[in-house]
Amino acid sequence: MPRYILQRLITSVLLLIGVTIVTFILTAIVPGDPIAAALGEGARENEATVAAYRERYGMDRPLPERYWIYLVSLVQGDLGTSIRTSRPVLEELAVALPATIEVAVASVILSLAVALVLGTIAAYRAGRLPDQVIRVLSLIGLSVPTFWLAIITYRFFFMELGWAPGSGRLSPTLNPPPQVTGLYLVDFAIDGDHVGFIDAAAHLALPVLVLSLFTVGLLTRFIRTSVLEVLSSDYIRAARAKGLPGRRIIGGYLLRGASLPILTMLGIAFGSLLSGTVLVEAIFAWPGLGTYAYNAAINLDLPAVMGVGLVVGVIYVGINLVVDLMYSVLDPRVRLR
Repeated sequence: MPRYILQRLITSVLLLIGVTIVTFILTAIVPGDPIAAALGEGARENEATVAAYRERYGMDRPLPERYWIYLVSLVQGDLGTSIRTSRPVLEELAVALPATIEVAVASVILSLAVALVLGTIAAYRAGRLPDQVIRVLSLIGLSVPTFWLAIITYRFFFMELGWAPGSGRLSPTLNPPPQVTGLYLVDFAIDGDHVGFIDAAAHLALPVLVLSLFTVGLLTRFIRTSVLEVLSSDYIRAARAKGLPGRRIIGGYLLRGASLPILTMLGIAFGSLLSGTVLVEAIFAWPGLGTYAYNAAINLDLPAVMGVGLVVGVIYVGINLVVDLMYSVLDPRVRLR
């Protein structure tokens, strides 16, 4: 086991180095002049001001030297300074990332709970009416554009019915909780503020609903396929032959046997939610990683763009590492490969 963990850690470090290279190169070749975009029209025509900005952000140096400086800064925990706000990128990401983590974690928990039920029912009733209905619903969930669904739900539940609060993470009349984790639900719970907790949960409801629809459709189809494969295995037939109750077969044998491929898809879905919430966050004015990435991109704020790219890369590598380690716990045979 220690050798397996060491191998995965080394692989993850190499992947992270690759992420820094790709992120840096793609940002360096982006069309447009970020310094010119950051300066006003009058200052843009002043060559001395432009030269000072280029020197400040290291854009007057050769590309290999710039990458080395960037790598050394990363090791020291410095992601650079935002051209748009003149604030450290790390501080801004520390504010934006918890908001995205909160909506992504809530979406994954809801999606997994619903998809496990629907996928298992569809597999047990394969070819029958429940299976056909669930497959159609999952296909609809995969087909509906997320941004369109976000607009419709926002207009219907907030503007028309008034059942949901407006945009943002919290009502303007309430103050954010004392920061412990950056997750409003958790911090309000720690602080014992029930009013703030309910308000934060209400603001979280619509973004979670929108993001969960696609994830439920994806996980349901995948869980159905995995469960169908396990249902045809010998140990499930043996459990049925022994007369074990259906609940015990599902909980003790079926879902455990199907857990490995489901775990892989769950990791992919979670990573996608963390890095792909740009349009949903923009519609609901959710101050998360997607909104931050959008503002950085339209303003050619390259340090911020590189910071977002690095965070997304770290998220995917970290999720893959966790999934690999959980694989080795659930199936010890993996460690021998």
